[in-house]
Parts: sequence; structure tokens; C-alpha cells
Amino acid sequence: MQNPIKFIALLFLCTLVSCTDVIDVDVQTDTIRLVVEASLDWEKGTTGNEQTITLRTSTPFFDTQSTDVVGAQVSVTNDVNGEVYLFTDQADGTYTTDTFNPQLDASYTLEIIYDGQSYTANDTMNPVADIIDVFQDTEDGFDDETIELHIVFNDFEAEGDNYFFKYERPQDLLPILESGDDEFINGNEVDWWFEINEDDDEEGEIKPLAPGDVVTISMHSISRPYYNYIDIVIDQLGGVGLFESTPVAIKGNCINTTNPDNYAHGYFRVTQKNTIIYTVE
Repeated sequence: MQNPIKFIALLFLCTLVSCTDVIDVDVQTDTIRLVVEASLDWEKGTTGNEQTITLRTSTPFFDTQSTDVVGAQVSVTNDVNGEVYLFTDQADGTYTTDTFNPQLDASYTLEIIYDGQSYTANDTMNPVADIIDVFQDTEDGFDDETIELHIVFNDFEAEGDNYFFKYERPQDLLPILESGDDEFINGNEVDWWFEINEDDDEEGEIKPLAPGDVVTISMHSISRPYYNYIDIVIDQLGGVGLFESTPVAIKGNCINTTNPDNYAHGYFRVTQKNTIIYTVE
């Protein structure tokens, strides 16, 4: 009589061998596009002359090769006074200048010439309000046991201010982003509070604020077109739940004037900002 244990072992071995077959997975690919990271942010109280623009190309899903763009021509023009700022190719995907001269209420135009095609984008630099206080408590958030931070500032009297906030901690992989406008706070003292709930920590990646945390808070004044763009980005970064809309491809403001169908990803923005580093007690 055949030993049943040997038979089972042989069957298991055959199963293991059959699992070594290579399976080709068809991954949907998209057009390789230029990706523009052009955030010219002027820290209030500084000259703002040093700026960097990063260019790369989009890649197929499993492609791990470098996509840095070199050899492009990059410039930014002040549309009010005609000053042109040339960005120098650093041969690593970054383009830099130390001659940028930020001007409030001025519009700026980015021009990129790459691979025989021309891309342009435009944005306006708006003044940012002063941060007059930053403090913490547990009284105004969704959880009275969770620490929240409060950023206090005076919104300008003229209606139409748009804000972008970025919160960064060394232990977090990515910053937390928020956007807002002055529709209901125009001309008032604003107490803008920020809290990380336990519900935001479903995958154990973002912990609520705790004593000793060092938080870098950046407050930007942004144009309305960029507000509309970043508001969608923030919404999609929140993930897709059962009752949430499906993420869609987001087009930035970089237009290919040579071939409009070959648009670029990313955004060109110019902002004035305030930055404060706060240590949670």
C-alpha cells in the first residue's frame, strides 16, 4: 500500500513547482508628460531672490529610472515691469535663480522650452496677513482630549483672500495641507485651528499632536485659480471612502502652446508666506 504521507508531500511539492509560472500583468500606461514643480514662495521679511523650479517627466507604473529633465530653457517674467528671470540648469532636474525680485499684486509668467515644445503658465502674487499669535488648547476641536493648534491673523478688508496652510513634523512622511478663503471671515480677526484626530490615523501613519512635537506652520496667500486647484488636490489626498467621489486627473495651469494636447502636470504658483515653528507643550 502506498504511504499516504509521501503522496501528500509529493502533491504539495508539485503545487509549489506549479506556482513558479511567470504571470505578465498588463498595466495601463499613459502619455509621458512633463511634470512641473514651480512654487515661487516669498517668505515675508526676506528678499525672496533665491528660487528653484524642478522639472521631470511622468513614468510608467513599474519604471524606477530617473526622470529628471535636463537641457530645458526656463524663465519667469514679471508681467508688470517686464523683468525676466532666467533659471540655470543644474543638470539634476532643478533650475535655479538668485535674482528673482518678488512684487506684490504682480502677475508672473513661466515659460519652459523643452524637447522642441513650449509651455507657459501664469499666476499672481498676493500679500499675506501677519500671524499675530499661535497657541494650543483642547477646547475647540472635534475631540476635547486632542491638542489643536491655533493660528491667529487679521484678514484684509478687501474681500477675495485665499489661504493655503502646510503643517510639517519631522516624523511625518508627508505634510498636512489645508486651504480656505475669506468668504465668511472677511476683514475680521481669524482664529484658524488645526487638529489631527485619531480618525485620521487609520493606517498608523499620522499621530495626533503630542507634547514635544515640533510643527513647522506655513501660511500662504494664494490666487483663486491655485485655490481651486489645491482644494481638489487636498480632497483627493484624503482618500476614497464609500461615499466619496472617485479621484480624477487634475490639470494644472501649465499649457503647451506648441501642442495643447500634450499638456504638463503640476502647477506654477507665486505666493507670499509666513512661516512659524511651534513646539507643542
